[in-house]
Amino acid sequence: MRLLHTMLRVTDLQKSISFYTEILNMKLLRRKDFPDGKFTLAFLGYGPESDNTVLELTHNWETDSYEMGNAYGHIAIEVEDVYASCEKIKSLGGQVVREPGPMMHGSTILAFVRDPDGYMIELLGN
Repeated sequence: MRLLHTMLRVTDLQKSISFYTEILNMKLLRRKDFPDGKFTLAFLGYGPESDNTVLELTHNWETDSYEMGNAYGHIAIEVEDVYASCEKIKSLGGQVVREPGPMMHGSTILAFVRDPDGYMIELLGN
């Protein structure tokens, strides 16, 4: 078994694709419209789906908003330098909601950014 993807529902597909590709450097791997179901799926990641777990963005055409709920936590992405990554993200218009620094009760360097729909993404140093 292996983990294939994580799915997030998004309200503005192009804005989300731009965030993940331009700010977080993912590649758009594939995209498909399903007119009968009135939704689009876009798969993004750092490498081919055959070798990597990817992110699936689902855009339901007639849905303007979603409730986040209180069960969702975050997606984690490993970066070479958390401090430099946050500076780049901010310079590209991304929102850093927890500045880089050591994790509470530990020494791991981390930060959190928010995507256009409010999903949290943790950046961890390698």
